[in-house]
Amino acid sequence: MLAFAVNALAPAAMPPLPSRVQDGLTLSISVLLESLPFVVLGVVLSIVVQVWVPPGAIERVLPRAGWARRAVLSLLGMIVPVCECGNVPFARGLLMRGISVPETLTFLVAAPIVNPIVIITTYQAFGMSDGILIARLVGGFLIANLVGWIYSRHPNADGMLTGRFLDARDVVTHEPGGRWTRSLAQFIVELRAVMPALVIGSAIAGAVQVLIPRDALLAIGSSPVLSVVAMMLLAMIVSICSNVDAFFALSFASTFTPGSIVALLIVGPLVDIKMLALLRTTFTARVIAGMVVIVVLASFVLAVGVNLLA
Repeated sequence: MLAFAVNALAPAAMPPLPSRVQDGLTLSISVLLESLPFVVLGVVLSIVVQVWVPPGAIERVLPRAGWARRAVLSLLGMIVPVCECGNVPFARGLLMRGISVPETLTFLVAAPIVNPIVIITTYQAFGMSDGILIARLVGGFLIANLVGWIYSRHPNADGMLTGRFLDARDVVTHEPGGRWTRSLAQFIVELRAVMPALVIGSAIAGAVQVLIPRDALLAIGSSPVLSVVAMMLLAMIVSICSNVDAFFALSFASTFTPGSIVALLIVGPLVDIKMLALLRTTFTARVIAGMVVIVVLASFVLAVGVNLLA
């Protein structure tokens, strides 16, 4: 903001930035502005879950069996109108309410894909052609429950969470005062935790898009295997919101295979650079790395299968 102010008030004092730097700034700011409303909405929904929903209300409607609880929570995104950025603070709220880490991870992976806005935009972009919509929904649901099942075997739930989150959970749990006081305190806690990660993630996403030539990825779009790898890399780099990524993917539909489009639509909302930075506010690096491996491998198998059937 200081640089913009100097440029506006005293243009001669600031030489023009190189075009690649300008492109990087533009891309970083666009990712940030696109994500910010959903992050704020996610924080608000997180506060509603933690402060305003009566104790035990969520737990009473969830099945007792672990696999059934994870399946239900993986569909919770259908009534939470936020993209992957807003799901992170919402998931933090679930954790602070006592929902287990594997169940929360299941929600986090599935929610950006089963979101009703995402379903509508994907249908508007591709309709029912090549099974892209069905593969995205079914694939996202199955991968989410696979992640949840694998991490349900972890012997130490708190060991999967960062020390900063555990400290914040203790503070919020014992926060004195009425509901409005606790809501304001929690709003500040969540924004302080999420906003730095969002800014840093957006900056890295913009820089990577400038540094890695997209032409190199597009040159292998016709290969049934390499195209999948290329689009997964592109999805992680671009860091576009899941609510609109279908229209971004549509621009590649004539060049890339249907399976590679599915890979972009699944991998992008789950493990893009911005999302990884947000996840790091809550989960350890080891947990995030394992989740990335599971999502990428499962998405690759699904995408190659779509290419064989399409």
